[in-house]
Amino acid sequence: MRDEPSEVPPVAEAEPAAVTEPDLTHHGDAEVGAGLIDLAVNVRQASPPAWLADPIAATLTDLARYPDPAPARAAVAARHRRPPNEVLLTAGAAEGFVLIAQALRGIRRPVVVHPQFTEPEAALRAAGHPVERVLLDPADGFQLDPSRVPADADLVMIGNPTNPTSVLHPARAVAALARPGRVLVVDEAFADTTGGHTGEPESLAERRDLPGLLVVRSLTKTWGLAGLRIGYLLGAPDLLARLAAVQPLWAVSTPALAAAAACATPAAVQAERAIAVDLAADRDHLVARLASLPGVRVAGRPASAFVLLHLPGATRIRAALRERGWAVRRGDTFPGLGPDWLRVAVRDRHTTDAFVEVLREIMEA
Repeated sequence: MRDEPSEVPPVAEAEPAAVTEPDLTHHGDAEVGAGLIDLAVNVRQASPPAWLADPIAATLTDLARYPDPAPARAAVAARHRRPPNEVLLTAGAAEGFVLIAQALRGIRRPVVVHPQFTEPEAALRAAGHPVERVLLDPADGFQLDPSRVPADADLVMIGNPTNPTSVLHPARAVAALARPGRVLVVDEAFADTTGGHTGEPESLAERRDLPGLLVVRSLTKTWGLAGLRIGYLLGAPDLLARLAAVQPLWAVSTPALAAAAACATPAAVQAERAIAVDLAADRDHLVARLASLPGVRVAGRPASAFVLLHLPGATRIRAALRERGWAVRRGDTFPGLGPDWLRVAVRDRHTTDAFVEVLREIMEA
């Protein structure tokens, strides 16, 4: 007797692939470690000049008094040609994002333009806001199209120049996002790395005519003050008052206030612009050297202290670089990017040449 055919089990439908959310709390400092050459953190590594270090050090004998932000606020305001009530000093730019998220509880449709620094979105989510993302396209160099931002968004956050893409958006494109009934937050933490002797060509820091504009600035990058925590917000007095109402008392330390005042002087701004000129030359050298590596693509037209690279197998390459003593920033924690992206800080030419040769050897292995 012929055997009956065995029952064929039904074909199981494939489970949909799990969507992995980027880790918004991951930052470049997590990539560095003992013995590694740091290309992961976008902070200039030179020691502060005497005109900056000395005023900071002088405050150490006067820490019994509570901080007085008035002189530093006035100095920052003068730099940006604003009255002092249009400046709010913060413990780093990151605190500014937290204040925005906590103070603006009534917003209905917050939008974050990505890829960009993840702390703005992280702060919004931690405060309970549902966040909508607008993802810029790598195919056109991550350029901003203002029409892609929903017209009814009442909070829009964007970086300029943007971390991690190093793209500098035209001021007119960013300004086009401003409108009545909307708060437009422009993260200009790296604005002082652009422009050189011509200043900051796409900055909105001196624009007082745009409704709802909040400009976020940092003194961390150019002056190597990440550990001091000093930044500030620029905007209309009524808007800043709402943020100040949720800020802790004496949030900015006396040494940080001394740094803010020192970095706002005309001499400091002139020095800052000279540094930006040198940075541009070092960045051009890095981009040219990377162009010699088959399979490596530099995104867009870099304008800041870092470049974004697309290369297949970046996860493996990052690990191999680490084994060879080099730390670079992974890209997959930024919304809109993925595992084939790396961010590399601009350093001096000697460091760049050594890095590119190691990268070449790893890619050819």
